[in-house]
Amino acid sequence: MGLEYYARIRTNYGPAYARLTDMRCEILSGAPWDGAALVVAEGEAAGLELLAPCEPHKIICVGVNYHDHAQELGHSIPASPLLFLKPPTSVIGPGEAIVYPPYWTQRVDYEAELAVVIGWRARRVKPEAAGEVIFGYTCLNDVTARDVQRQDGQWTRAKSFDTFCPLGPVIARGVDPSALRIECRLNGQVRQSSSTARMIFGVRELVSFASHVMTLEPGDVLATGTPAGVGPMQPGDVVEVEIEGIGCLRNSVVAGV
Repeated sequence: MGLEYYARIRTNYGPAYARLTDMRCEILSGAPWDGAALVVAEGEAAGLELLAPCEPHKIICVGVNYHDHAQELGHSIPASPLLFLKPPTSVIGPGEAIVYPPYWTQRVDYEAELAVVIGWRARRVKPEAAGEVIFGYTCLNDVTARDVQRQDGQWTRAKSFDTFCPLGPVIARGVDPSALRIECRLNGQVRQSSSTARMIFGVRELVSFASHVMTLEPGDVLATGTPAGVGPMQPGDVVEVEIEGIGCLRNSVVAGV
């Protein structure tokens, strides 16, 4: 399968899924993983307002899943994937602002991640069959209130504030996730630079593991962990997550009120 790109866009009739081909945009009647979805309109791709590329029921995340990040933290290699969740209310799309929560935190960090978008309902999938339930891949920023995380001793509150899950810009199909360049830039300066080849647990292993814990639904997102180099952002900053073959997810940071 060659590379294909899908997005959610704003239209005069509300949000819609679309397939992007060269300079054209094909607007779909439903989610692209819905076999009944049809092309209902076509137009130019230039000037589209991109939204978060899917509406997940849940966002499953993986902690300490890069060898370089584990080394940076002084962590031992986990015996199995460390799972946690972010709520759907944390999702924002490309170009939307990450809101620095007032009062709650003095340190908000970026974490660049490859995200898997599930295309078909999956439960107890074997690793060798996990590719059959993956629709495609996108970029994710696992924004974290680091001081809150340390204070709580667990991760839910620190990673669940509204706007703490930028997602996008598109869903790429036909990408081989095994050795993609992944990079995070803060105000144009590279802060994270690695490869998905440095993951401790690979994509199929993660999808299989998660599906043995909870049923995966179409549109769900699985974030695969972040490499070394995480660090703080401040209001006024611009953060970019770029992954080879997918694109660049760009968001600004603003102060909450």
